[in-house]
Amino acid sequence: MAQTYTAFLMRDLIPERAALQSAIKALGFKLTLEDDYVPFESSGYLPCTLDGEDAGFTIRFIDSQTVAGKDAGIILKSGGDPREETTIQMIAATLARSFNAVVYDKNNTKMTTDTLITSAKEAFAALD
Repeated sequence: MAQTYTAFLMRDLIPERAALQSAIKALGFKLTLEDDYVPFESSGYLPCTLDGEDAGFTIRFIDSQTVAGKDAGIILKSGGDPREETTIQMIAATLARSFNAVVYDKNNTKMTTDTLITSAKEAFAALD
């Protein structure tokens, strides 16, 4: 089943690729973003590598005042493939932990950072 997460952040805290990749690695996730990731320029399908295999997800940057104190958002969507779902869980968890994002799922439920990290790790373990 396709998943969607929306991460709300301050525009100036939306990370460049190197900072996001470093934060992903710090959480122990085996995910590598391609150079195609550019804040507020990337839109649509974004390829990446998950544990040495092709993966990807759909990304869109938005201006948003939905969450108090946040002025931008990143929408992360999977197409239903388990590798894509794991990828967006890892990115959402990283944005929450390292960049102070407030993350909501497709049901508009606010996700805690710990829940996102645990879900990402469980999803990754289930891929084997």
